[in-house]
Amino acid sequence: MRNRLILTLSLALIASGCDRKAEGQTVAVVNGEEITANELNAELANANLPPDADKKLVTARVLQTMIDRRLLAQQAKEENLDKSPEFLTRQRRLTEDLLIGMLAQRQMNTAQLPSATEINQFQASRPQMFAQRELWNLEQLQYATPADARVQQRIAGTKTLDELATVLSQAGVNFQRGRNRIDTAVIPSDMYRRIRALPEGEPFIVPAGGRSIASVVVGKEPAPLAGAEARPIAVAAMRRENGAKFMEDRVKSLRQAAKIEYKEGYGPAPQAQPAK
Repeated sequence: MRNRLILTLSLALIASGCDRKAEGQTVAVVNGEEITANELNAELANANLPPDADKKLVTARVLQTMIDRRLLAQQAKEENLDKSPEFLTRQRRLTEDLLIGMLAQRQMNTAQLPSATEINQFQASRPQMFAQRELWNLEQLQYATPADARVQQRIAGTKTLDELATVLSQAGVNFQRGRNRIDTAVIPSDMYRRIRALPEGEPFIVPAGGRSIASVVVGKEPAPLAGAEARPIAVAAMRRENGAKFMEDRVKSLRQAAKIEYKEGYGPAPQAQPAK
C-alpha cells in the first residue's frame, strides 16, 4: 500500500509539471519549466534600455532569448553536463560570487549616508579625484616582465624611457611603444603621491599580469571636480571604500571564528620574518 501511495504521488507531481500553463506570473513554459515575470523583468533591467525603446518589442525579443537559453540548458542537462565535476566546481564559484556580491550590496544599502563634513574630508584627502583632478597624456613602453632579478634591478635604476628601452634591448626583452591617456581620478592615492614625487621625465612602472607598463607623463590637462558635481561622486566612492573595508573586516572576524583544516602541504605560506 505504501509503495502504491508513493507511486501515485510521483505520478501526480509529474502530471502537474506537464500541465503548467503560461498564466498569472508565468510568462512562458518551456518543456514544463516556467519563466516568470520576475525573471523577465530582471533581464530587462540588466539590458540598460534607452528611454525611447519600444518596450513591447524589446520584451518580446528578450523573452525569446531567455527561451533559447532555457532550451540549451535543458539540452545540456539531457547530456548530463550538470553532473560533471567541472560544472559543479564552476557552479559553486558562481554561487559564492553571487552571495558575496549580495552581502556587500546589503551592507552598502543599509549603511548610513556620510555627513557633509565627512564628504568634505574625503574630497580633501583625494585631490587627484576632485580639486586637483587632471587628464594625463602618457608615453609608454609595454614588455613581458623579465624573471631575471639582475635585469629587474637594472630596470629599476632607469631614469627615462629611452634608458629603459636600452636595458630591455640589451636583455633581449621585446617591447612596444605607445601612447595613452589616463584620468587621475582612477589612480589610487598612494600611487598618485609616488608618481607626483618622481622627477620630470622619470617613468613609473605598473605590473599587469605577466607584463609591465612603464609610463611617463608628457602632458596634463586640468579637469577639477567641485561643488554639487563632486558630491555624488564622492558619496559613491566613499560607499565603495566602506563596503570593501566592511568585507575585509568581516573576513578577518569569520576566519578567527572558523575551524579550518588543511591537508598537509596546503596550508598558508609562512610570512616573511622582518630583517634584523
